[in-house]
Amino acid sequence: MNPNQPPARFSPERALALGRQTLAIEAAAVDALKTRINGEFAAAVELILNSQGRLIVSGMGKSGHVARKIAATMASTGTPAYFVHPAEASHGDLGMITRHDILLALSNSGESEELLRIVPAVKRQGARLIAMTGFADSTMAREADVHLDAGVAQEACPHNLAPTASTTAALALGDALAVALLDARGFGPEDFARSHPGGSLGRRLLTHVRDVMRPATQVPAVAPATPITDAIVAMSRGGLGLVAITNPAGCAIGIFTDGDLRRAFERRVDLQQGVIADVMHPAPRTIGPDQLAVEAVEMMERLRINGLLVCAEDGQLIGALNMHDLFTAKVI
Repeated sequence: MNPNQPPARFSPERALALGRQTLAIEAAAVDALKTRINGEFAAAVELILNSQGRLIVSGMGKSGHVARKIAATMASTGTPAYFVHPAEASHGDLGMITRHDILLALSNSGESEELLRIVPAVKRQGARLIAMTGFADSTMAREADVHLDAGVAQEACPHNLAPTASTTAALALGDALAVALLDARGFGPEDFARSHPGGSLGRRLLTHVRDVMRPATQVPAVAPATPITDAIVAMSRGGLGLVAITNPAGCAIGIFTDGDLRRAFERRVDLQQGVIADVMHPAPRTIGPDQLAVEAVEMMERLRINGLLVCAEDGQLIGALNMHDLFTAKVI
């Protein structure tokens, strides 16, 4: 078949059927791995945890692409790791592997010539070997200190040739290994943030409420006895869509928002009479300045509100923020 020529025929129905069949086969391949999370898996986790070196991940061809991703996931979740190309290892890159390291070798057949060529040299210098293969009786599996079985019943390819289900299974097993290691190391959100300082993920994990809030000097605040009309004027000037009600000590005891104003109109409340304490929400929802900004987003979405008062532990008003502030900071 000439790849530059369009196919003689195309069947949307067959394309849909094959797409669904591919997902079903790959889902079954991943699901079957659950029975292989056994002693060998635990041994692999323990071996990596107790290592004084790094995790070297290697593979050839499609397995090499999966190996690169596993190495990247490991490195970003607390396990020092990097990828070494097996062919390059035979030409000098073996010097990157020390006796304290562990080699995680990926090969579906377990007979990859490039990998098998470097295994004796790796073991001679004292490094340990974890093999992830599709065949427990393969050469690579027999040479390994620990073998992880990533075998699949069939590839998703209609000819059962192109690595499809097997690469998906290997990738999923690598993720399972990374998550188990992450948990064993006690690797938390703050650790994750330190390894992901850039982009939206870094902003979400590193940005605290104090970084995006409006300081108290910019938050409209009035006393409980303030006339409702004066409080509305203060809220309008503040540009936050809310006004805080504070006691003489500066602690937030209530809040009145744009939404409350609309609801007051609907109830035909006489806004010319009365004081803000009559219509405010007492004991308002607040958030602390040292909490993550994403926690503010979660709270506001859960409560279906657009603004929050920021208070110290003693209730002192120290700021406020609204959804617009979080959008501007690119936390959402």
